[in-house]
Amino acid sequence: MQIGTLYGIGVGPGDPELIPLKGLRRLQTAPVVAFPAGMGGKPGIAQQIIAEWLSPQQVQLALNFPYVQDESVLKQAWQEAAEKVWQYLQQGLDVVFASEGDASFYSTFTYLSQTIRELHPEVEVQIVPGICSPLAAAAAIGIPLTYRAQRLAVLPALYAIEELEMALDWADVVVLLKVSSVYEQVWGVLKQRGLLESSWVVERVTQSQQVIYNNLSDRPHLNLSYFSLAIVQVPNSKNNKAAVGNISPL
Repeated sequence: MQIGTLYGIGVGPGDPELIPLKGLRRLQTAPVVAFPAGMGGKPGIAQQIIAEWLSPQQVQLALNFPYVQDESVLKQAWQEAAEKVWQYLQQGLDVVFASEGDASFYSTFTYLSQTIRELHPEVEVQIVPGICSPLAAAAAIGIPLTYRAQRLAVLPALYAIEELEMALDWADVVVLLKVSSVYEQVWGVLKQRGLLESSWVVERVTQSQQVIYNNLSDRPHLNLSYFSLAIVQVPNSKNNKAAVGNISPL
């Protein structure tokens, strides 16, 4: 019996035109397209990104991945999602999973593919990379994310502000994903270190609701959505003393 292939496709942070050509080809030719289900019955980000590229003949498979920290609840959800995907793979049908951003960068696809491999090791898994949110945010702002010998730190979520303090001690550029829940604490640290003028917050990058906040000095409070990130440059670090030329944003 022939087993279908599971593809993880990075579809970018929001703009449907940022889907890579290879990913788009896989997306449009796959008999089954899976994606994370949205909340409250609404389409999720990945589903919204790919909607215009799908045809009525394709099976659309919404998979539930709860936003919780309970490991047992998460594992149960991953197993249920994997079994739903397996129902198609075992029929010899390829399944494409559309992942917001990049499929290997803090992506739900990682949990799905790992679970599939554990339960059904005969399944082949392939990944098509996409544009992750930090790269898209730097382009939207009009700055290089890194250059020359700069050291980059990416913090997926801050559960202790000490993690930011430690990152600022050694990195030249720090990216804070999902910054909304800890923004006020972050702002306090940046103020103390004199970094507010070299920091940006980007909300819903590349989407129609995109908002960019620069020079955070007068923004101690921001009502940010879940899909927000911050980019912090550390001007006094040894790798940041060279001047950066202006770059036009996309």
